[in-house]
Amino acid sequence: MRNEFSFNKLDLMRKQDMNIVIVGHVDHGKSTVIGRLLADTHSLPDGKLEQVKETCRRNSKPFEYAFLLDALKDEQSQGITIDTARCFFKTELRNYIIIDAPGHIEFLKNMITGASRAEAALLVIDANEGVQENSRRHGYMLSMLGIKQVCVLVNKMDLTDYNEKSFRRIERQYRRFLRRIDVEPKCFIPVSAMQGDNIANHSKNMPWYEGMNVLEVLDTFENEELPEDKPFRMPVQDVYKFTKGGDNRRIIAGTIETGQISVGDEVVFYPSGKITTIKSIEAFNRNPQESIGAGWACGFTMSKQIYVRRGEIMCLTKELKPKTTGRMLVNLFWLGKNPLVKDKTYYLKLGTAKVAMQLEEVQSVMDASELVGKKKEQVDRNEVAECILTLDKHIAFDLMSDIAKTSRFVIVDDYEISGGGIVMQDMEDQTSWVRDKVLMRNYKWIGSEISSEMRASKYKHRAKLIFITGSKDSPRKDLGKALEKELFSEGKLVYYLGIGSVVYGVDADLVDSKLLVHSRKEHIRRLTEVAHIMLDAGMIFIMSARELNADDFDVIRTGIHDEKISVIWVGEERTTDIPVTLHIEDPYDMEDCVKLIREQLDV
Repeated sequence: MRNEFSFNKLDLMRKQDMNIVIVGHVDHGKSTVIGRLLADTHSLPDGKLEQVKETCRRNSKPFEYAFLLDALKDEQSQGITIDTARCFFKTELRNYIIIDAPGHIEFLKNMITGASRAEAALLVIDANEGVQENSRRHGYMLSMLGIKQVCVLVNKMDLTDYNEKSFRRIERQYRRFLRRIDVEPKCFIPVSAMQGDNIANHSKNMPWYEGMNVLEVLDTFENEELPEDKPFRMPVQDVYKFTKGGDNRRIIAGTIETGQISVGDEVVFYPSGKITTIKSIEAFNRNPQESIGAGWACGFTMSKQIYVRRGEIMCLTKELKPKTTGRMLVNLFWLGKNPLVKDKTYYLKLGTAKVAMQLEEVQSVMDASELVGKKKEQVDRNEVAECILTLDKHIAFDLMSDIAKTSRFVIVDDYEISGGGIVMQDMEDQTSWVRDKVLMRNYKWIGSEISSEMRASKYKHRAKLIFITGSKDSPRKDLGKALEKELFSEGKLVYYLGIGSVVYGVDADLVDSKLLVHSRKEHIRRLTEVAHIMLDAGMIFIMSARELNADDFDVIRTGIHDEKISVIWVGEERTTDIPVTLHIEDPYDMEDCVKLIREQLDV
């Protein structure tokens, strides 16, 4: 719930904007600091301060500036911040959005989202309690998220009688810790948010402190390099198709993370590698425009129609390419109730991509509060780890050192965000050799003027790959031919091909004089390329091969989108390790089998 702060529209247009995140251990006074900032900068709605004070008086409850942050209902009743609240205040230089990130370990996961939008941070430490575990954990997470502009507020100085020694002790201790994680704080400020010392004024209670107050420090922070100056990146949110009144636009929509783009620019989508040119820039209730940059939610029509899907990243062909792989070295912070373990499937979300992933290897683990590294087989709660992750599909991303926005990810376990981190390095996976060929194919592909939608309308069906596999003795070929005959009789564009026809034709160079197959993977890759052409022509393409396995299937879906593939296993005993759309245990009544396939696969 947003606080109702009223900014003059002219101020908003003239001034710079900056996002600040405020972090710190529970009860160290973050909410009080924010409340005091709002009050002292006169950023509250008229009468708000008096209203809260009167409510406290009627309830015989001491007034606290933290009560001004009443956007979250549970905050006053529990006395803790349980979500990420956003509020607004201004100085003569800037308009600030301050993000109040939670302090309890249970709510650290929300801080990942809050801190990732910030350019600078205020980190609050209680002068009485000193540096706590979460003080160090939050500092580490700010470092991991690339937030280098940090000011440390040593709060509640009134509880130590404004003692300089206690302040200096905390400063020395925490400064040493921050240096170990490559963070050089802008400054340490002794404050009492409750009493207003050194927040918007210079405290008479601490004449020994001659530095800036909090508001002055905020105005010295530098705005980040404009995202428009970085390589263009737009994660694809969705693709919208229009048909009413002859409108045949296909709009690729998303929010531009970095860079700028103009009508006529050549773009490439990763991980598919498909290339086209910007025909128009579309936006709701806005006049047509020739260029657009970072921060805008918009859509694009293309001069050449291509098939892309949610999760891909649109880039300019002339700029730095993102990384594309299904295996990555990451630095992550684990927050889940259960540890991050091997042999379990999680979901990784990066940009708009969501893909199944597994933990391949834990290279090193450290407790973020102590920075002590150790070798382990799993990552426990509140630990930071350097890990290798294996993804079920290739995705596109950048390294933290290149573009931070498209390097950050979260990990979902049991429908909950349980971890987050940054990509440090892209790594080779078992289908990298196929992906490189597919990227080159898509890059060089000369598309038809006839779109997939036009073909589907003409043929009265969509292109589909039906792969029939099973044991050596299963009637795969007979079933493929019977299905082809039935669909053809109804006028559908359909073709059946067995792998043997490819092996001794397209793959003749892979077979020696004794008819020994050299490379099954390469046979499957070439078979996939034949299928790609058939699907591009709008066909229902039926293929058969013996005992398709996970390695084979990974090659196939590297070259063809998953949603176009259906796999049928034929035979009583299912020995494959791939996902099967349909298992036909008794395949000997062809008529019944064909009927079952058509019902299940909707062909």
